[in-house]
Amino acid sequence: MHRPLLLGSLLAVGMSTAPALAHGVGHGNGGYGHAAPVVYTDKGAVRGLVKDGVDVYLGIPYAAPPVGNLRWRPPQPAHRWNGVRVATEYANTCPQVTELGAFAGPSSTSEDCLYLNVFTTGSSHAHHHGSKPVIVWLHGGGNLDGESNDYDATKLATGGPNGTPTVVVTINYRMGLFGVLSESHLNAEGHPWGNYGILDEQAVLRWVQRNIRAFGGDPSRVALGGQSAGAIDTGINQYSPGAAGLFNRAIYQSGQTLYRGLPTASAALSKGNAFAAAAGCSDAACLRGLSAERILQLQGTPNAGGPYTSQPFVDGTIVPSQPEAAWSAGQYSKMPIMGGEAQDEFTFSDSIREYFSGPPQAALTEAQYVNGINASWGSNAGQVLSEYAVSSYGDNPPLAYDRATTDSNLCRALHVFKQFAATNNGNPVYAYAFTYQNAPYYFPQMPNPQSPTGHFQALAAHTIDIQFLFKNWHGGQLGVNLDQTTGQPRELEGPEIGLSDQMVAAWTNFAKNGDPNGPGAPVWPALTESAPTFLQENIPIGTLTEAQYRANYKCDFWDPLLTYPTN
Repeated sequence: MHRPLLLGSLLAVGMSTAPALAHGVGHGNGGYGHAAPVVYTDKGAVRGLVKDGVDVYLGIPYAAPPVGNLRWRPPQPAHRWNGVRVATEYANTCPQVTELGAFAGPSSTSEDCLYLNVFTTGSSHAHHHGSKPVIVWLHGGGNLDGESNDYDATKLATGGPNGTPTVVVTINYRMGLFGVLSESHLNAEGHPWGNYGILDEQAVLRWVQRNIRAFGGDPSRVALGGQSAGAIDTGINQYSPGAAGLFNRAIYQSGQTLYRGLPTASAALSKGNAFAAAAGCSDAACLRGLSAERILQLQGTPNAGGPYTSQPFVDGTIVPSQPEAAWSAGQYSKMPIMGGEAQDEFTFSDSIREYFSGPPQAALTEAQYVNGINASWGSNAGQVLSEYAVSSYGDNPPLAYDRATTDSNLCRALHVFKQFAATNNGNPVYAYAFTYQNAPYYFPQMPNPQSPTGHFQALAAHTIDIQFLFKNWHGGQLGVNLDQTTGQPRELEGPEIGLSDQMVAAWTNFAKNGDPNGPGAPVWPALTESAPTFLQENIPIGTLTEAQYRANYKCDFWDPLLTYPTN
């Protein structure tokens, strides 16, 4: 498997996805007004709060806490409660240690974390019609980290000035060794095993079917989507039998691993058994007796996941096959699909590498670049280093790295979206490339003497598009959005707000109609197998033909080198 250098384990992992409102929503009630109406769910009543004209319900349990004997089991039903539950604060985030610099955090040791949040307009009359489309959003973070409380969905819920009011559900799901673990003793217990985080997401989709009408949502129009790991998990759910019929639109934001393939069952089992051995456990009771802290100690560090962690893997049941096998054979739930990649995805992994390189922080060197390409591409590395010579990029190794790693993913994306168009039974496929290179970025400004600016350039980095959908998204609690030129704090401004309005309109129209087009939204042609057109998310918005896209990202060079696992 060709891993994207350096932080390949992270990107190939599913890169991450990120955070943002940091703890703005419930914590300290900042920006929140009066109470929102009481809504009755199947487990009890909840009262939320109003923010920016949106009714927000935080920390609603969708499953029982997966603690004690429920650790490493499928999610169990949430407990019923009496009275009205106050839903004005985010609940615990799921256990995590690897925060990817400013992307996620803070670290958490609380396993009582299976909660969701609902953002909706006008829930007071909601249960009378349930007419609004629904977006269920899965945060990114490589299935290792991230948390729902970083995502302020208030703008998305209104549809912005041009879109469709939408009920947005954000969730926490098990990650790392808590969410993905294949171990012989646990697997022999007779329950669905291994991909516990995916099972959590499916429990949320069932919760939505039972409850979303009470919040004004239409259970027959549910879009499942996410960024990075959230996009990968969306893809898994599109062909997992356990999610069939629970959603009918799919949104893929930067889901690289969908194209690279998932770990095999045998690879996941060897990692899980090695974890049990490292923990000194030879039975399930011992594993469930471990403290969360001990598990996280074996899981990784703030900088990286360790040797025992796995991405969701092909277990044969929850995840029945490699994605490529599902897409090419048409063995997935057919529905409208929307997705794409950012033009400079891998500057994200390089920013994490540089963040942890100091202080003082040091830009990627040519030697590190060459070593990374050799590690990623093996016998093909010479061709890649020739095509992407540092001298061709102004003697700027980070820029050569960005293109040598990102272009291959953009070409993989073209392949996968054309497969969707061929096998999706006439359902439309909408593909984009996010190419706007000057949005605020949430890592501190870091040096790069080889750059014309003298500092690291994020450009259109992985995760940088999230803030256009989720208001002021800025990674985790240590992230501060900075202007890429001045290095001073700022949020979206001027024409960037217009791009945000267009994207929010497209995403919410898609949730409603399976089609992003509409007044105030960009004119977005569907991608067909014979004429794959991409929306170019930039200022101004435009489109890319297949020929332009292939030329921009050197797909004639990459196609012979790319592999697509099918078993």
